[in-house]
Amino acid sequence: MSAAEPTVLATSGGHRADARSRVLFDALVYHAVELAGVSGRRPRILYLGTAIGDAEHVTSRMHEAARVAGFDLTPLYLFPMPNVEDLEEAVLSHDVVWVMGGSVINLLAVWRAHGLDAVLHRAWLAGVVMAGVSAGSICWFRGGTTDSFGPQLRPVTNGLAMLPYGNGVHYDSDAGRRPLIHRLVADGTLPTTHCTDDGVGLVYRGTRLVEAVTEVAGKGAYVVTRENGRAVEDRLEPRLLCRPA
Repeated sequence: MSAAEPTVLATSGGHRADARSRVLFDALVYHAVELAGVSGRRPRILYLGTAIGDAEHVTSRMHEAARVAGFDLTPLYLFPMPNVEDLEEAVLSHDVVWVMGGSVINLLAVWRAHGLDAVLHRAWLAGVVMAGVSAGSICWFRGGTTDSFGPQLRPVTNGLAMLPYGNGVHYDSDAGRRPLIHRLVADGTLPTTHCTDDGVGLVYRGTRLVEAVTEVAGKGAYVVTRENGRAVEDRLEPRLLCRPA
């Protein structure tokens, strides 16, 4: 199974803490599976932890979250070398690619060094759902804001550009994100930019933004455009997803 057309779910969420498990998948990850159209078998998730250096303890938590959800999860490591012979075959054999947050600058550099950027683009066109959180959201766009260089937020403008917009993550929880996005859109560093509060995701079919969704009531999504040399922000009201049991 695959999505009917190229699909991205770009989020500032997807994980939650639990009394018994360190991490569980929240409604946004389940929605990524729904977008892939999987039925009659266990969904296959390809997990990319490049942005946090393929940290094994995080991969272990993702495995546990997938077990609880009833998903088959396979990590694709690039440190210290790829753990598969054929990157393209590995990506195309899955329903959803889920990209963990961390350093988007390092993620982009390592993906490009291995040619994974081109592989992901072909898989996106083939109907594998591209999804992720934070750095795993920004990567699909032309750019956004990042703390990859240090505590001071800076622009990143060399994203994969599958989606021809900027992207702002953690819009409500990191006080520096909104004003920097506004400045970067106003001065033309970023194009029209789509932003998410924590717990919110944006669904794209092809390059069209078709829906905002959320796993947390009351959160918002935003479109920031440039008008007469200044940034103008419009709020989108996301559809509340059902939280998995």
